Amino acid sequence: MPYRESYSHHVFHQYTLLLEGVDRDGLNAFLATKNIPSMIYYPVPAHRQQMFAAFGGADFDLPVTDWLTERVISLPMHTELDEEQLQYISSSVLDFINKN
Repeated sequence: MPYRESYSHHVFHQYTLLLEGVDRDGLNAFLATKNIPSMIYYPVPAHRQQMFAAFGGADFDLPVTDWLTERVISLPMHTELDEEQLQYISSSVLDFINKN
């Protein structure tokens, strides 16, 4: 979980999960059926995108970046979410993981 000082208020806008052994695309689709706007922000790592081709990006060996790209998904997180909404998001993620 992200750390914040007790005297501060967060301004986070996404909560990114690192999934291991979980069908990320399946989870993304499942959450969409529950009207939970999850997102896979970088399905292609930056160094492999066309915009970086002129810099030799595809030649870079970034195994951690490649590994993470296949395993992260972001959930909604903002100051307007109430406890009920947070529970709904959390329980939906756990429902999918526990059933698959």
